[in-house]
Amino acid sequence: MRHPRILVLAGSARAGSFSAKLAAAMTKEMALADAEVTRITLADYPMPIYDGDLERDKGVPEAAKKLVRLFQAHQGVLIVTPEHNACFPALLKNTLDWMSRPGAQDRAGNNPFQNRIFAVSAASTGQLGGTRALAALRPVLELGLGALVIPEQVALARADKAFNAAGGICDMQAAGLMRAVTRRLIDEASRYLS
Repeated sequence: MRHPRILVLAGSARAGSFSAKLAAAMTKEMALADAEVTRITLADYPMPIYDGDLERDKGVPEAAKKLVRLFQAHQGVLIVTPEHNACFPALLKNTLDWMSRPGAQDRAGNNPFQNRIFAVSAASTGQLGGTRALAALRPVLELGLGALVIPEQVALARADKAFNAAGGICDMQAAGLMRAVTRRLIDEASRYLS
């Protein structure tokens, strides 16, 4: 039996990032559920700030094209974001903007945000757990990019105290929600297996 391929990325490239820790915990959960999981860091895909003149003169960065191919090679994508000033970070927005450009897509013009399923989650040291970042990210993915995003999400509050020594989530309710999100993502991504 084939298992869906899930791509996992954090919206932060900071060393010790809480969103990266949550991404790692969710990666482990999906691997235990027999998904084929690829976890990446945006630090490996550096891009300049999007600028139409730069795009015209130099084209789309190779890093954006590589990410598009990675998205297209997976049936599901999990994005875990931090919250910066009640929004998701500029690094993640810039990445999505470059990936959405026609020059980043394959010759057939396949949209990397369509024909696969997305999940979003967040981690924050605040009490809201990044819910404002998620509220900003969802419309960008759904309305701006045409992605199908499952309704379940994790908003991990007090992330500085949320992880045990093994990288798992201490709070049982949050851990249960993480399992629900990862299971739903796997189930829905399985529909895109060809």
